[in-house]
Amino acid sequence: MKALAPSDNSAPSLSPPLKWAGGKRWLLPHLRPLWQASDASRLVEPFCGGLAVALGLNPPQALLNDVNPHLIHFYQALQRGLALDDPALQNDRAAYEAARARFNALIDAGAAQSIEAARLFYYLNRTGYNGLCRFNRSGRFNVPFGRYKTIAYARDFASYAPTLRRWSFTCADFADLDPLRPDDFLYADPPYDAPFTQYSQGGFSWADQERLAEWLAAAPCPTVVSNQATERVLALYHRLGFEIALLDAPRRIACTGNRASAREMLAVRNLPPSSFIARQ
Repeated sequence: MKALAPSDNSAPSLSPPLKWAGGKRWLLPHLRPLWQASDASRLVEPFCGGLAVALGLNPPQALLNDVNPHLIHFYQALQRGLALDDPALQNDRAAYEAARARFNALIDAGAAQSIEAARLFYYLNRTGYNGLCRFNRSGRFNVPFGRYKTIAYARDFASYAPTLRRWSFTCADFADLDPLRPDDFLYADPPYDAPFTQYSQGGFSWADQERLAEWLAAAPCPTVVSNQATERVLALYHRLGFEIALLDAPRRIACTGNRASAREMLAVRNLPPSSFIARQ
């Protein structure tokens, strides 16, 4: 296995609009040279998450998917030019808990695809604990209040609309995406192989990890995947013929208070060997 050396650390033109636990903005210096070497015309992300990779690479076309319907609804609202008209966005526990109750009431009422729900999703994301997006088995949002000293809320997202309108957003299982093309660039950042998997109502099991790896291995295009570098993840991708590098990832959330770097895997297929910039 190799330890990956980054290229230049060019900043993306647009910052991700959400706080996102496990966001991959830090990974862009490693992904950008792979994207540039692939000569791809479309970025495909089965787990688009906080959009750090898509906004950082800024592809002309993109198919961005996630199983979290509230997240995808928020991005579709950004495509239409979402604005927040609530003058009283508050970094306050009582206000947060009231907004969370209202958001869950909209879910229960079948109104989770409303503009009100998109606005509440943004407020809950920015105000809740550490950018977590967590739902219980009943599909209700259950992230606690974040206790930040200050929060810089955005109100007008017009700058995102021109970029996001070039891209397609879907909410589906990765295996149900439209057929991949040879000129795609496929980047997958699934939920980590870790105890916390309740990112969406259905969770993401080890069987899902195996199913994903097999699907990625069969892709006809340049393919890159990141995940926590557990022994079984490394063995799985090695068995499927991926070239693997190990990275020290910043640890964004740790219930013990440990903020030391965490070991992460970056695995690639269908890329020219010289494009996997690495050092022994």
